[in-house]
Amino acid sequence: MKQKPIYVEINMNASIDTVWEYTQNPKLHEQWDLRFSEINYIPKEKEESPQTFTYKTNVLPFISVEGWGESKGTHHKQNGSKTSSLHFGTEQKISPIVQGKGYWQYVPKGDQLTFLTQYDYDARYGKVGQAFDVVFRPLIGWATALSFDVLKRWIDTGEPPALQYRRFFLSIFISVLFFFTWFYQGLVPKLIVVHPEEVALFSAISGITGTAAQLAVQGVGVAEILFSFIWLLPINKRPLYMLQIILFPILTISAVVASSATLIGPFNVLTFNLALFVLSIIGFVLHQNVPTAKSCKRKRGE
Repeated sequence: MKQKPIYVEINMNASIDTVWEYTQNPKLHEQWDLRFSEINYIPKEKEESPQTFTYKTNVLPFISVEGWGESKGTHHKQNGSKTSSLHFGTEQKISPIVQGKGYWQYVPKGDQLTFLTQYDYDARYGKVGQAFDVVFRPLIGWATALSFDVLKRWIDTGEPPALQYRRFFLSIFISVLFFFTWFYQGLVPKLIVVHPEEVALFSAISGITGTAAQLAVQGVGVAEILFSFIWLLPINKRPLYMLQIILFPILTISAVVASSATLIGPFNVLTFNLALFVLSIIGFVLHQNVPTAKSCKRKRGE
């Protein structure tokens, strides 16, 4: 089945000349566009000739995709907009894309500018490639939208794309770490093993003993697993960080009051919860003004 073209649109508080420079200058373009690691223009034979270029995308360490491209800009005098058409492709078999075509459009609207793109491509490897494209196309569309937001923030605030991406990926890394921590703590010591220390600690805090305490610990384990999956959702994580900033000191004090012996073991509740408490503060700060693909429209006329 033929997939729909990728469409991304964002509004910017910038002039058309500024956005044109940030998008048509290859050394600026490669900084904000997550899809390209390196772009090199090939000198034109004639001024009116299309601009040809080569590009490189670093996929993994020591693995990259190199390709070619051709672009041509046009100016529409009636509404003052500009369009840059693009034809691109690669011969490398590792790439799921054979070649594609699309355009960038710059549409002035008063003090603002609408910057948009639409492009489509042919998937490699026939029906197998088309099946893989069901996953790859949303991913490349998301990368385009995220890149547009990074560009907008770069122009608006002056913060370089490298710093924005560092903050973005560190935030993802911390979110995945908290997912694993809550999932593991809920699954292994509370559901699979039902560790005696977990039961004893719960009994000391709540006063519930025996089988009821074991069932309650298992219930807490289920709650922790459910909470862990929230960390994987594409939502604003700052409320989650704030919840943990409040929660970890309460859990630590409760555990110490219930049994002071928890302070003398290796990797005990104090050092473990303190590390998670500090990491929650770091995550809360990092997640402020983090780039997001949600700031872009993904359908025409949306």
